[in-house]
Amino acid sequence: MSSKRVFVVDAGGRGNAIAHAFARSGNVQRVFVAPGNAGSEMIEKCRLATVQGKPPKTISEMLAFAKQEKIDLTFVGPEGYLSDGIVNIFQEEGQRILGPKREAAILENSKCWAKDLLKNLHVPVPRCENFDDPAAAREYVLQFCSENPGQGLVIKADGLAAGKGSVVCSAEDEALSTIERIMVNPKLFGHAGERIEIEKRLEGRELMFFALSDGRTVQPMESALDYKQAFSADEAVAVRLFNKLSNNPNLENNPNTGGMGGFSPHPWLDEELTERIMDKIAVPTVRGFRETAGHEYVGVIYFGLMISEEREPSVLEINVRLGDPETQVILPRLETDFFLLSEAMLDRKLDSVPLQWSSDTCLGICATSGRAIKPLSSAGGGERPGYPGDHYTNMPINGLDKVDPDVLVYHNGTAFASDAAGKRRLFTTGGRVLTLVARAKSLAEARIKAYDNIKRIRFNGIRYRKDIGQGYV
Repeated sequence: MSSKRVFVVDAGGRGNAIAHAFARSGNVQRVFVAPGNAGSEMIEKCRLATVQGKPPKTISEMLAFAKQEKIDLTFVGPEGYLSDGIVNIFQEEGQRILGPKREAAILENSKCWAKDLLKNLHVPVPRCENFDDPAAAREYVLQFCSENPGQGLVIKADGLAAGKGSVVCSAEDEALSTIERIMVNPKLFGHAGERIEIEKRLEGRELMFFALSDGRTVQPMESALDYKQAFSADEAVAVRLFNKLSNNPNLENNPNTGGMGGFSPHPWLDEELTERIMDKIAVPTVRGFRETAGHEYVGVIYFGLMISEEREPSVLEINVRLGDPETQVILPRLETDFFLLSEAMLDRKLDSVPLQWSSDTCLGICATSGRAIKPLSSAGGGERPGYPGDHYTNMPINGLDKVDPDVLVYHNGTAFASDAAGKRRLFTTGGRVLTLVARAKSLAEARIKAYDNIKRIRFNGIRYRKDIGQGYV
């Protein structure tokens, strides 16, 4: 009989998908999730973790829960807890926990440090420079644009910014404005933007490449094509309205988000390109980090890449965890026991576990809190632009009971509460609310099923991109 008890540290849709993957293991009896959300208990074998009746949110509370419940394995989803050293703290107390230590999390929590490392390792990256002085950054932009007319730039907050800290600039005035808004006023990303990286905008196709590492062996995962921008290419009017309501003078800027959806398998990531990325980027980064920093990288690592027309990869960024919403469309396809795979990474035996994947396609659509149809006058502050900007929460959600049983709904930002009549209802609590995932033998089938089902879900201001998978069918 299965007996293992797993603890997933995550609050969103990624955490739902990770818990779901563990729950499918015949070795696992129970999966606890914290901080979690309403969806954390809608998966078989899964429960919200509680300490004295409340979900643990601090690392010390989570450690107390793991000890109390005799947890066999803890898996960490978000970068924040990793940067705060949750793996170090748990391991010091004898707990088995999977994820990179604080020392390795710097690969994500400092884009400037990571790019400097990659340059020293001769891992391909765009031309880039780091700045902590806005005047020096502006001077660099003026010189760069003068010497490279028509060449775009990407300006990135150095620290963690929930996937929104990268701004693509196509002109000099846009780049200067972005520096002002990140570093001076209104300091869009807070402390994360006290230092910035400015890099040459590369042409090509973006790719999110996932791999597993036990510190010695690196294995590629399946990947997904992710949709980062908030709006599709034909939503120019919506883009301008969003920026107007956000007080952004760059009215044509289609903002980046944490992800609006995606599908897996990736349509053009083949075996040859995978091997090239492993040889030139993934393996050298993991090995080079160990040799340079003196620490083994254990856990998931994913690279945001730009692939040139010649199919040469360059690293745009590194993340030290699974992506969201990529996880929601990748993990349902995993046929290898996720618990045994996690154990193998902890035991430095990753080379003994072959990864097996279903050939099915999974397509996911993120339902977000967009501009409310009827703005709530009582909330004050005028009309809100919606995710990834200021948005309303506490909107009642309807229609989940009408979703087909074989369609997955992973919760990003939801909670149960009582409505005005005292009835227990599901409400929105964040910008990304739900990720609906349909699975089928082909992308076309998965796409039809996903869009057919997401139309059944309703809440004030619901918005989602209508073009996930479009152009690849």
